[in-house]
Amino acid sequence: MFDDRYTLAFKAYPYERSSDQDQEAPVRHPVVIMGGGPVGIATALDLGRQGIPVLVLDDHEGVGMGSRAICFAKRSLEIADRYGCGDAMLEKGVVWNVGKVFHQDRQVFEFNLLPEEGHKFPAFINMQQPYFEQFMIERARALQAEGAPIQIRGKNRVDTVQVKDDHVVLTVMTPDGPYTLEADWLIGCDGAASPLRRMMGLDFTGRVFQDSFLIADIKMKGNTKFPTERWFWFDPPFKSGASTLLHKQPDDVWRIDFQIGWDVDRAEEMKEENIRARLDAMLGPDVEYEMVWSSIYTFQCKRMEHFRSGPVLFAGDAAHQVSPFGARGANSGMQDADNLGWKLGLVIKGKAPETLLDSYDTERVYGADENILNSTRSTDFITPKSEISHIFRDAVLTLSEHHEFARPLVNSGRLSVPCTYDGSALNSPDALDGPARTRPGSPCPDAPLGDGFLLRHLGNDFTLLTIDADAPDTLEEDGITIRRVAVSAKDDASGQLATRYLGDAGSAVYLIRPDQHVAARWPSFDETSVRQALRRAIGKDN
Repeated sequence: MFDDRYTLAFKAYPYERSSDQDQEAPVRHPVVIMGGGPVGIATALDLGRQGIPVLVLDDHEGVGMGSRAICFAKRSLEIADRYGCGDAMLEKGVVWNVGKVFHQDRQVFEFNLLPEEGHKFPAFINMQQPYFEQFMIERARALQAEGAPIQIRGKNRVDTVQVKDDHVVLTVMTPDGPYTLEADWLIGCDGAASPLRRMMGLDFTGRVFQDSFLIADIKMKGNTKFPTERWFWFDPPFKSGASTLLHKQPDDVWRIDFQIGWDVDRAEEMKEENIRARLDAMLGPDVEYEMVWSSIYTFQCKRMEHFRSGPVLFAGDAAHQVSPFGARGANSGMQDADNLGWKLGLVIKGKAPETLLDSYDTERVYGADENILNSTRSTDFITPKSEISHIFRDAVLTLSEHHEFARPLVNSGRLSVPCTYDGSALNSPDALDGPARTRPGSPCPDAPLGDGFLLRHLGNDFTLLTIDADAPDTLEEDGITIRRVAVSAKDDASGQLATRYLGDAGSAVYLIRPDQHVAARWPSFDETSVRQALRRAIGKDN
């Protein structure tokens, strides 16, 4: 069930015969990516802008149909901005920071995900996944026109994979028949059902929650009933589901999730008249709407044991899967691309040892476990499976209406935040008594800087951020240039820069990784310490 107006750029990369198909011997590519979804295209952008030749193989011909993921977090927008398409996403998306939680017919509390000022991007935007993909594909096309070595091939389905010691051999099926190619590195971004994972016989283990949720995307006419906020009902008075979630998207489209139970006839539930019956009970007789898209899903929390297997790496839903409440799926996949891109780039250029890629596995497994833990707790609260759990949940909801201490216990989905890689081997010991939010392993928070924002100045390479501290403008170590960004807390009248990076310290020096995570920090510049921290961050002194 789908309105054709929302197919968007479905054939963004229609099939064209490639020169690889006419060669007698398989052509060898430095990097091949299986899957042209948001994580696959993001990884291609990251590598392509570094000058690394990358080939994306997709069994479709562009952006898929249906809204699918709709909530894109601040960190994903910051990553997209580093790739060059953050502004377009922000302009199109529906901005929201406020969420409200209801129990039956009462609002029990509301929350603001970004109450502080001084960030370029909001906590979240809502935007249909096809738009998100389309903006990144358009950016890939623009980079191609500038000479970036990015190729995207539609209707190129990978049918077999043979993993050798130092490369991978792939058989690819096209409308013109099969051909064979080779890759130094293969990245699986081919979704939760990952054919690549299946071909390699790798496990994908975890927990399936016995409950079903019905998604209905509708276009409301002249809506004056709901503001641009996240509304979640436990035991809603309209009885359309055991819980209900409401979000606004662009184009006056609204996403509604109904919890419908485990033992349901999915075919029956997907009939338009039955979906409309649930919507009518919720919206009332006076609201006119059109059906746009619908689906049924089951909560699942799973991951692979490891995200690297020799020359093969996995990212996004191919590597891990979480329930959608909390918006941790696509957002964690963007963090995978963010983490993997710079590391693989340095390895391919010979500037870092291959073992650096093991840190992709350890850091992103750490992130996946964090997401799975939060997602599992959310699911257990939303769908209690015992009488005592149900009693506890309802007691928490009742108390939260009047007592602030109970509100942190309410869990309608712990929403996606970037992962801090505490304990990573790439971190140097913390030498600054500074704010906890910018300790080594943390993603850099944005802050006002003159007429712009800090993250835009950090760029895509190793950066030495000095705040009221002296240091050389550049530093070379093992073929890597560290570029200095010199700022002063006096440049930010709001005090946000000092609050987020200095704390009580009078000055600070930060070594920032290409993915804008903190590698090390000190109260002042010390050349030996910076060089050691850089070597540690690229896996040479671990």
